[in-house]
Amino acid sequence: MELYLDTANVDEIKEIASYGLLDGVTTNPSLIAKSGRSFKEVIKEICAIVPGPVSAEVIATKHEDMLKEADELVQIAPNVVIKVPLIPEGLKTVVKLTEKGIPTNVTLCFSAPQALLAAKAGATYISPFIGRVDDTSWDGMELISEIREIYDNYGFETKILAASIRGPIHLKESALRGADCATMPISAYQQLFKHPLTDIGLEKFLEDAKKLKW
Repeated sequence: MELYLDTANVDEIKEIASYGLLDGVTTNPSLIAKSGRSFKEVIKEICAIVPGPVSAEVIATKHEDMLKEADELVQIAPNVVIKVPLIPEGLKTVVKLTEKGIPTNVTLCFSAPQALLAAKAGATYISPFIGRVDDTSWDGMELISEIREIYDNYGFETKILAASIRGPIHLKESALRGADCATMPISAYQQLFKHPLTDIGLEKFLEDAKKLKW
């Protein structure tokens, strides 16, 4: 399973990348706006840190404008993935970008039929927002299972990128249900390392280690 960081904070990306456990990054205009920096400047810096896919989201909502923005974004670095919202104009754009061989990430997916449309459009990634689905009293994990079954039924190559990950349980369940990738904020990523028994075991080990003669 590929693990991505969902952020535009370059320091966070450098920290996780230093572990050798970062496969890619997803961003959006809201995250980049918080940095107060130029959109293209941030994307360029992230792409230089992370060799894997970096999702850069278009701002436009009209097909022709999305294409223009996409053409500019792909010039930034070879690992840029064009991120588009799951709306008719967005999927129309995905079809054209796929024809050009440009990778895409369709975001704001909340249902299996939406994921089916994205796959038919040729999306490289589909991003179901499982945490937000849970917030509406539906089952985000069931959504992952439904998409996986549909994609397997028809041989779609679109990768399931579980988004809106809130913590280790979300990641575990997404992996068990066949998601290809998962993206999360650094707070959730850091939780993956933690377990109370690990802390207890390490504390005992360090105490015993003091008694060793080296």
